[in-house]
Amino acid sequence: MNDRQSIDLAAMLCSRLCHDLLSPVGALSNGLELLALETDEEMRANVMALLEQSARTSTSKLKFFRLAFGAAGGFGDRVDMAEPRSLIEALLTDKGNITVNWALDVANLGKPAVKVLLNFAQIAIDSLVRGGTLDVGAEIREGNCEIVVRASGPRIAFDETIGKALEGSLDTADLSSRTAAAHMIALLAEDCGGGLQYARHDDALVLGAFMPESEGLIG
Repeated sequence: MNDRQSIDLAAMLCSRLCHDLLSPVGALSNGLELLALETDEEMRANVMALLEQSARTSTSKLKFFRLAFGAAGGFGDRVDMAEPRSLIEALLTDKGNITVNWALDVANLGKPAVKVLLNFAQIAIDSLVRGGTLDVGAEIREGNCEIVVRASGPRIAFDETIGKALEGSLDTADLSSRTAAAHMIALLAEDCGGGLQYARHDDALVLGAFMPESEGLIG
């Protein structure tokens, strides 16, 4: 990837981040305006509750994107599994129609694997437009770190251009803020000597990754 493409990718990732933060930050702004005008104590209490919820959502998304997209300088080379798990659970707090199951047979993940896991989870959650089940797993098998995220539900919404980005077959000229994250983790996996794959069915989306153990995780 040349410098121009790197800049474009960074810009698209920023666009995705801004898009996802617009709603909770906008709710904060609107809530503060209402709070300044409202005199009824019960209504003020309701507004405060909404402000607290929006603040929590904004904080959770920022923490998620910091590790999923950024350098995550506050972490070492490896990240305890509790961190990505808590970040994914935070994304699901306002999605009561999605149940998550964990199969994490490891103690920690290298940063590249963490980014893959988090972005897989984001893609899978976005695909469950009518709710369903999210299964998240990671293990070491035959010298490789293997990550699998499965979304299953009554309707799976998945843009095939995201699949092409995961496979590395999407033309960089066709990259957008919607596909930038998938393209980024495909590059990460390739740099580590691994790869990504996906399979879509009518009622399920399966995302898989493998990386050399030294780049992926240690049990």
